[in-house]
Amino acid sequence: MRIILAWLIVSVWLFALPSDLTHFLNKSKLPSKDVSIYIKELGSNRVVASLNADTTRRPASVIKVATAYGALLKLGFDYRWPTEFYINGSVRSGSLEGDLVIKGYGDPSLSSKDLPDIVAQIKQKGIGQINGNVIIDRSYFDVGDEDSAHFDNYPYSAYNAMPDAMMFNERTTTVGITPHNRSVYKEIADPSYKVVNRVKFVDRSCRGKYAWAGSKVEMQSSLPQLILQGELSKHCKERKVCMIVAKPYNTFYYALKEALEKEGIKIKGSLKLSRVPAGARLLFTHYSEPLEAIVSETLKESNNLYARHLMLLTGAKVHGAPATVEKGRKAVTNLLRTQNALPAGEFFLDNGSGLSRRSIMSARMLSAVYESAYRILGERWMNTLSIGGKDGTIKKRYRYKPAQNRTWMKTGTIKYVKNIGGYVKNRAGNYYSVVILVNTKQGNFRAAELQDNIINWLAQTTKTLDEAGSKPVSKIADQVPSARTKAASPAPGTGKQMSGNYYIQVASVTKRPDNLYLSKLDKAGLSYEVVHEQRYKVLIGGYPSKESAQAALPMIRQKLNKGAFIVTR
Repeated sequence: MRIILAWLIVSVWLFALPSDLTHFLNKSKLPSKDVSIYIKELGSNRVVASLNADTTRRPASVIKVATAYGALLKLGFDYRWPTEFYINGSVRSGSLEGDLVIKGYGDPSLSSKDLPDIVAQIKQKGIGQINGNVIIDRSYFDVGDEDSAHFDNYPYSAYNAMPDAMMFNERTTTVGITPHNRSVYKEIADPSYKVVNRVKFVDRSCRGKYAWAGSKVEMQSSLPQLILQGELSKHCKERKVCMIVAKPYNTFYYALKEALEKEGIKIKGSLKLSRVPAGARLLFTHYSEPLEAIVSETLKESNNLYARHLMLLTGAKVHGAPATVEKGRKAVTNLLRTQNALPAGEFFLDNGSGLSRRSIMSARMLSAVYESAYRILGERWMNTLSIGGKDGTIKKRYRYKPAQNRTWMKTGTIKYVKNIGGYVKNRAGNYYSVVILVNTKQGNFRAAELQDNIINWLAQTTKTLDEAGSKPVSKIADQVPSARTKAASPAPGTGKQMSGNYYIQVASVTKRPDNLYLSKLDKAGLSYEVVHEQRYKVLIGGYPSKESAQAALPMIRQKLNKGAFIVTR
């Protein structure tokens, strides 16, 4: 009985997909239970394909779409992240007699490239020397002091960076290696960490294992260490190693100090961590690029740190400072619900970045986010996503393919998870939201191939999918159909009839199968009925006896549906 029930569920799954998509799924050799597909035409209720649409799965980085959309709903495309500069004292004869105070609000994009503008503004205020300290206020975020998310075996790689209100250079430390003179150097003269050079420079060709030095981070000592090791060809060009080592506020302080000194502005004091003192006067505010650019970086390049900061900022703006992860989750979730972007089902945002195995959502839910964002924000939103064959994480994936420049997507990959979702424009000019979530141990490469086949297929269709006969259903309930009732009756337009009470059921769907599917039965010379109760059932037969139906069953399973089974009427 369990085997029959399992095959029945497979029958419901497969016939919720156009025949081409069923072919792609079979070709991938992925278990149907590991795959969720939901494709819907934008601006209508036409569902092109649905498979396990309400099954909750780990979304990985595709959940960044929810985080970014929530932030834009609250703040808008033109919001700019501030970093405030105060003086606690007075400026006399070109000297600041007191402290320079800096309050960070979590601008994740603040980096070395911003320093010339910051230094120029300090000079414009008539400050040629700072006789006090530099005070940094990190209180806008209440997120602890962890350096790394420790999500995997590479805890000090940049994607594992944890947030901070005084973020700088995305919490990464850069060290250069110059093989020709066998030396290393710090890109920023930051004494808060140590570089240990154990690289062996060898007279080998710069390729393979001799093309890059190894590195590891040691945090257990009082002074964090970046250890460089392995063998590196002395014929290689300069190499740069970027790892999570120093605290971002330390790096910012030493980078600012170095930039000021180059302009002749010396700091007599040192770095202090404290809130902005009462009575401090605002000197100027440095602003980030518009949120549109930061969201684009978040989604196109799948920047985990940016996504974490977007969620934290949204939480602080909705529920007040300091920003916390809990406030961020609550704020984004509620903002999406106000736009009906979260249909019924389990949803957990966790840290907002998708670097998590606790985050969950369904394909239908993610599709609703995409539909809502397109309706509210339009093409400006779409263009924050990676564009097939053009930029971001799918820059190469769809190059010279039908989906090039017709696909706007967010990808998500962690171990046993390979997901993609976004928009596809077909050659008829119709737009579709597309979500394909694959959580499997059968290989992420199989998932990617399935996704690419489906997306390229959709992009190259030249008609609306109704007209092309490619959409057999408009809605599917991913569940076992209820038993046939006595009120069941043949639907109009059935095929040839046979006398007998035994049938082989090959499909059970929520909307009458399309002519393309039924024509395949006609061409195969099969007699069939389409009966309608709560669902449409396709029955081959009828056969005069159970034995004759059993004799036909292997052929039906081979040609139509491995889950076909015998019923009586």
